[in-house]
Amino acid sequence: MFKLNIFLVMVGIACALGIVTSQHMARKLFMTLENEKETERKLEVEWGRLQLEQSTLIMHGRIERIAKEHLKMVVPAATDIQVISIGAKNNRRNNGTDR
Repeated sequence: MFKLNIFLVMVGIACALGIVTSQHMARKLFMTLENEKETERKLEVEWGRLQLEQSTLIMHGRIERIAKEHLKMVVPAATDIQVISIGAKNNRRNNGTDR
């Protein structure tokens, strides 16, 4: 009977150590999860900031200003603009006027 009691005490101690170990692992995993969630939140904020920055960088007025200042480009006069229609060229070929 004494050996059985000692055996049961040992089994109880082993179970207690197993529970403590599993609780410790669960807490460590929970802390890791919380750290990863915080990283995810930071990355989402940075992603939103980058999207806003990208939309700012591609604005038409900004592109036009950079073209004028850095590339010394100017908008051509209305008389210098020629509009070419692809459909009109095909119509002239079909009518026989473009030979």
